[in-house]
Amino acid sequence: MRDIDLKTLRLFVAVCDHRNMARAAADMHIEPSAISKRVAQLESDLGVPLLVRARRGVQPTPAGIVLLEHARNALFTMERIATDVAGFKRGLVGSVTVCASASAIAEALLDDIASFLRQPEHENVKVSVDEQISLELVRRVRDGETSIGVCWDNVDLQGLTHRAYRQDHLAVAVHPDHPLARHPSVSLEQTLDFEHVGMPPSTSVHTMLRRAAATVGRRVSYRMIVSTFDATFRVVAANLGISVVPAEIGGTYTRIFDVKIVPLTDPWAERRFAVCFKDYAALQPAAQRLVDHLTQENTHRENKN
Repeated sequence: MRDIDLKTLRLFVAVCDHRNMARAAADMHIEPSAISKRVAQLESDLGVPLLVRARRGVQPTPAGIVLLEHARNALFTMERIATDVAGFKRGLVGSVTVCASASAIAEALLDDIASFLRQPEHENVKVSVDEQISLELVRRVRDGETSIGVCWDNVDLQGLTHRAYRQDHLAVAVHPDHPLARHPSVSLEQTLDFEHVGMPPSTSVHTMLRRAAATVGRRVSYRMIVSTFDATFRVVAANLGISVVPAEIGGTYTRIFDVKIVPLTDPWAERRFAVCFKDYAALQPAAQRLVDHLTQENTHRENKN
């Protein structure tokens, strides 16, 4: 199969957007016959029909819808490459992708990245943040799909370089009328008589709670499994269960929902986060600068303490 050129992809996307060859041709400043010829050649190369002609124009076939998604991604990537490379004329530039766990994002990562981007010397740096569970983000960093990962440091980081980032403390979110709300602090074992609201089994905190409960011969009973902290606190506020959450996040949600945060006394409730990457020297300069910013902020916090 011949290589697919970018101009053909742009024309195909334009046709799908306009659902009309003539309007797409006018928008792209080309003759409709030229677009038709390129699409026909593309269909021949791929061996499948990509468009179907209807009374009111054209529509992509199922194969055309798949190609459209890939075409949009490819064109976006090429535009970003051109922008990033051309930007070196203006100083430090780059696009950095960070994969991070839900806890890291909800706590402080976005604020730390914002403080990095506000610095004048980083005005041409772009950062994308992709939320992933810890195991998946570590895999993506190992496979080179993302530059930087930020996650709880108890996951397997073998083969990666990592630096200390922030730390947090796990607590229990409860309704003010819940029996545990009267305690200044509790152990996980004290919570196991009550139904929990938890994150999906694939998350690190779910695995950690299961193992911690097993050490005392118990298990965590879940009434609901949810995928966001917002949903967690809504369920707790409805007095339908309790939930183990980072105390740092709890402070934000207690201003929104009628819940109380009770610290956990278990030693493992103190968590540390790490910034991980494959090879610092292989990171683009903007990614190196972001890694330095995140880890230096951690050093400054520890020195103040």
